[in-house]
Amino acid sequence: MKRLFIVSFVLLSTFGHSQKSIKKLLKKFNTESVPYMSVEELAMPKTDAILLDSRELNEFNVSHLEDAIHVGYDHFNLATVTEALPDTSQTIIVYCSLGIRSEDIAEQLKKAGYTNVYNLFGGIFEWKNKDFPVFDSEEKETDNVHAFSKDWSKWLLKGIKIYD
Repeated sequence: MKRLFIVSFVLLSTFGHSQKSIKKLLKKFNTESVPYMSVEELAMPKTDAILLDSRELNEFNVSHLEDAIHVGYDHFNLATVTEALPDTSQTIIVYCSLGIRSEDIAEQLKKAGYTNVYNLFGGIFEWKNKDFPVFDSEEKETDNVHAFSKDWSKWLLKGIKIYD
């Protein structure tokens, strides 16, 4: 159902739908069943968390947060994640481009018994917009950011937008 809403939003945005704040966007698409963590809070040195990137592999290879683990969205495998991360009390932050797909993955983690799961508010776009570094497939800092699509890329204000 959420995919239908996403497709509808993209179609509406191509017909002159005015840009709203990320907060309004997330309110429209998310249930807020998973608490948000701000990019500023994540960037604080004391934040010790596992980062899960819920975007597709081509997006991850262009740009991701340092030390993030790619888990994907379309082919997300909960069993693989629970095997790799057996401590259900550890802090886990899930992110995607903006925070919509990541909420779906975070909800699955919560249902599987993880108790300290957060959705990164604004995703990698907000991270880059706040001038925090992103890394490529060789773990080198890059200004490139996978922009998901031309329609969604309007939320990415900094960096070099990459499409494929």
